[in-house]
Amino acid sequence: MDLKKKGNDMLKKMDVVDVKLACLGKIALFLMIAKLWPPLLSLDWYWYLAIAVVALVKPYYKAFGK
Repeated sequence: MDLKKKGNDMLKKMDVVDVKLACLGKIALFLMIAKLWPPLLSLDWYWYLAIAVVALVKPYYKAFGK
């Protein structure tokens, strides 16, 4: 079983609350890393916006495209 199929199988078992809790956990982990490594927070605001847009293009296209 490849990693993508295993991930899809795991996602099918989750409901909306589980997915949102997983997202919240990722955000908390990122904030912890940012707290431990201050240079990460020294970027200008537009870099964070650019990273968010690039990261969200593919999922939004899959969700809302076609």
